[in-house]
Amino acid sequence: MTDVRQEAERLPTRVMALLNQKGGVGKTTSTVNLGAALAEAGHRVLLVDLDPQGHLSLHLGIDGATCGPTIYDLLIDPAVTLDATIQKARPNLDVVPATVDLAAAESELAGAAERHAILRGRLRPHVGRWDFILLDCPPSLGLLTLNALAFADEVLVPMQAHFLALQGLGRLLETVSLVGRGVNPSLKVAGILLCMHESQSSHGREVVQELKGFFAAAKGTAAAWEEAVVFLPAVRRNIKLAEAPSFGQTILDYAPTCPGAMDYRTLATRIVEDWRERVRRRAVAEPAPVVVETPKRTRRARGDAAATRA
Repeated sequence: MTDVRQEAERLPTRVMALLNQKGGVGKTTSTVNLGAALAEAGHRVLLVDLDPQGHLSLHLGIDGATCGPTIYDLLIDPAVTLDATIQKARPNLDVVPATVDLAAAESELAGAAERHAILRGRLRPHVGRWDFILLDCPPSLGLLTLNALAFADEVLVPMQAHFLALQGLGRLLETVSLVGRGVNPSLKVAGILLCMHESQSSHGREVVQELKGFFAAAKGTAAAWEEAVVFLPAVRRNIKLAEAPSFGQTILDYAPTCPGAMDYRTLATRIVEDWRERVRRRAVAEPAPVVVETPKRTRRARGDAAATRA
């Protein structure tokens, strides 16, 4: 575990917004359990609950109504500090919780200057404290989601391998690209996280192949998803994943040896490996700094200058 932590500290913080405009696709479940698996592996993780339903907070046994300041207070009140909102959920796992009050933030911030960049302004100075920051977005493209996209480096899309989900993905990617150009030009799509997957279904396998082909065709283009991948393994359909939130537990707490726990642990490893490779590629792609040497004056030139002064 020590080696993993040391390696993680050599990488820049990965800030990912988990987003899908369709509800019920496993977005919050994936945010919680992927974060828990990364934390279990020794990485420092911050989860930010941006959904007024507060399901991420409840999943971890945190009652936003009684825990003190929440993400709502952080967005609305400049006097509230980030540390005042953080709840220590597990070792290496911090949470900024939410309550239903967050639904009012959209209207309360409507007239604020740079209202889409408030979250970025409050969190960006602190990102180095964590190795991964995962943002659980609401299933809509409102002001809360815009704040997440303005702050995040990447978007991770949890989805099911269904035909209709595949059709909706194209519109989601175009939306991310359009929003990115307006509020965060460097925003990229990291890829797809498949949830509630039925590997024995031929339809599911066909959809996965279509996804892989779609992203392969985007390589080398200027699209926001040109580096996107389908993160495997897919998270298998597992009733334990649905049961865990009712106990305020992650799947690693509730059923640590079940298929769902195994899948999220493997995905966490894959996410780290993918990030390490992306950082390496970007370092290689960056041009070496140009060193401009000051021309050396020759002895003859110095002599001519002296003669001129004389």
